[in-house]
Amino acid sequence: MAKAKTSERIDLEKGALVPTEFDDSIMWAAWLYYADQMTQSEIAKRLNVSRATIVNYLQEARERGIVSVNIHPKAGNRTSIARALMETFDLAGAFVIPDGDDLALTRRLGDAGARVLADQVEDGDTIGVAWGRTVLAVADQISLTRPVRDLTVVQVSGSSTGEADFSPELCTSLLSNRIHARCVNLLAPAVLSTKALKAMLLAEPVLRKQMDLVHSANRILFGVGDIGPKSTVRQAGIAEPEEIDDYVARGATAVIIGRFIDAHGGAVGGPHEERIVGITLDELKNVPSRICVAGGPSKIRAITATLEAGYVTHFITDMATAEALIAAAAPD
Repeated sequence: MAKAKTSERIDLEKGALVPTEFDDSIMWAAWLYYADQMTQSEIAKRLNVSRATIVNYLQEARERGIVSVNIHPKAGNRTSIARALMETFDLAGAFVIPDGDDLALTRRLGDAGARVLADQVEDGDTIGVAWGRTVLAVADQISLTRPVRDLTVVQVSGSSTGEADFSPELCTSLLSNRIHARCVNLLAPAVLSTKALKAMLLAEPVLRKQMDLVHSANRILFGVGDIGPKSTVRQAGIAEPEEIDDYVARGATAVIIGRFIDAHGGAVGGPHEERIVGITLDELKNVPSRICVAGGPSKIRAITATLEAGYVTHFITDMATAEALIAAAAPD
């Protein structure tokens, strides 16, 4: 009886069974990896070689021109802009999303921020959470794809009586629920009536413990607020309109976690600053990983001040904002 024909042959050099349509194991491995999207471990089992051998096969496939890796111009441009942001503002990381529907910008930034934070989270982390629409969008969309244990999410500024849709306690509770973490809300108002009352309240043992936890955070998630007529800070109820106008008159350009900063990121002192409960700007800089999510044309000056002052280690924004920030930072 005649032996049945086979579509495979032995690659004598590599010792693997190779289909006849491929020249050798290297070409076959490249096809399985790039066309069939198999993992390197799966290919190693198929070819009966080690995973390290597959790594070498794929490298040789590129060197021989069997495989040509092309990056789409739009993706490459976003990566280039992200690297430019990192270099311009001395960032550890930057993520730039494509331009799109401005009405959906907050949600799209939230999705990107959620991915960045989820990639960073490790066992035992204490994650500080601020407030605002973009922070809430991150909290609403985050999902961990791997098991992470012993997580704590802590509110880093006091609670406000203003807009409840993006309050500090809501952002903290939602994020902790999404990642199955212990939730610690800060049991104090965002702003007290007097400096003396703030000192008395923070002397309470419960508040001392909560503030110690805030100070122990190794990651923090926050946004950047402008101070225009429709800004989040004016809706949040943490300061009276007259107070905000006074800060603007004295050079305030942005708000970070309820604290006013000038065009260079310096603190703009005042009565509000003395009565606010929460993480300070100096304490913010002590957090190892500081993830800032912000974008939009109305926030260019505010974001520039925040980045230039070094409050951010990882920044998430949109393409138009990124390009405007780089242009604004360029020397005349």
